[in-house]
Amino acid sequence: MLVCLFDIDGTLLSSGGAGKAAMEQGMATAFGVPASAEGIPFSGRTDRAIVRDLFSRRGIADSPENWSRFVSAYLRHLPLCLTTHDGKVLPGIECLLEMLQERGDVAVGLLTGNLREGARLKLGHYGLFEHFAFGGFGDRHFQRDDVAREALAEVQRHLNCGVDCSRVWVIGDTPLDVQCARAIGARAVAVASGWTSLDDLAAAKPDLLLQSLCDPAPLLNLLSA
Repeated sequence: MLVCLFDIDGTLLSSGGAGKAAMEQGMATAFGVPASAEGIPFSGRTDRAIVRDLFSRRGIADSPENWSRFVSAYLRHLPLCLTTHDGKVLPGIECLLEMLQERGDVAVGLLTGNLREGARLKLGHYGLFEHFAFGGFGDRHFQRDDVAREALAEVQRHLNCGVDCSRVWVIGDTPLDVQCARAIGARAVAVASGWTSLDDLAAAKPDLLLQSLCDPAPLLNLLSA
């Protein structure tokens, strides 16, 4: 069995800044503070790590209680932010997911820095959620590599068997996606559909480098090799 683990933001979709806006509004609702996320890196990172930086900027203790308060507020704001921001499914994604679904030899999951519920809301808003049965998420982990390890454990649970990591493909738009694939012995597809240049992605040495997923043939051919 082959496994494809997809990143969300910049790979499957662009939320038009909805996630960032919902985080800023969540901080204001939960703690009554203005909380610009300007200057805090988002690309390729986990929500848990991003919020730690937001807390630090505003002098808020990074405690379990404050994390829970933030998550509740963020998830309340995210659906409206998705509606009011100009997001989209990225070109070629719907066709690719449908083609993978038609195959009987590919398990499709997520490897994302998003919170599990945030991922469900984003993918549900764009009509993609039904394609993904399992995944690794950014609720607990500060490092992307640990999300990859969680995703691999979920693959094994979903398939109810061990997995040959050389048959696991991580598809993402940042060097951190390539790095976390290597952390679990998986192969990496880097796609310049997000905020990282083709040259910077090439420097990460993915197994396949694409400008976009508009044409799914290079990835599908690799899976069939």
